[in-house]
Amino acid sequence: MILNIETSSKICSVALCDEGAVWYSLESETEMDHSTKLAPFVENCMKELTARGHKLDAVAVSMGPGSYTGLRIGLSLAKGLCFGKNIPLIGVSTLELLAVKAMFSSDFDPDLTFVPLIDARRMEVYTAAYNLALNQVMPPQALILTEDSYRELDGKPLIMIGDGVEKAREVLKIPVLKWIDRMPRATDMTALSEKAFRKGEFLDIAYSTPFYLKNFQATTPKSRL
Repeated sequence: MILNIETSSKICSVALCDEGAVWYSLESETEMDHSTKLAPFVENCMKELTARGHKLDAVAVSMGPGSYTGLRIGLSLAKGLCFGKNIPLIGVSTLELLAVKAMFSSDFDPDLTFVPLIDARRMEVYTAAYNLALNQVMPPQALILTEDSYRELDGKPLIMIGDGVEKAREVLKIPVLKWIDRMPRATDMTALSEKAFRKGEFLDIAYSTPFYLKNFQATTPKSRL
């Protein structure tokens, strides 16, 4: 059984999965609440495991890109759980898990290109592009959207997914086959986390860090005077 943890966006979510099926999941869409929601969610998952007579084999966590704070909270708890139980840690790309969700939401077409877009404030998104084999057609990057964005993908049947699709729809001039407005969730991680577990693709619990894509920029609070 694998515990999936997704905290890269305003949604805080966990899901227990085994053999491609989600056995138990919890979600909260309250923003800035990951630090208080995640630990109780994980505790409930552990109780569910005990009640079902199962053991935890690994923990998978979304590695980003996404919210700096959310990613740190998710990875820190995942590391502690893996260290305490002596089980492996799996890292899942937030962009890839969105792409896989789009694949499962679409008819089979080997020519499709899947483009995740994660809102990075203003007109910027974290994005990439993948084919049906999950090979990169466009590498992960922080991109400021303009009408010329994704021109290198023009002519391909595109499916765009993520919480950045609405602002992309406003400016892009290339045709898009399908738009899917969805934030990443732990239930979307199942295929990738189980694949990594089968292949033995584990992270170093001590030294792994989130995939931020760009440096953190602190903002100065506005004066209340």
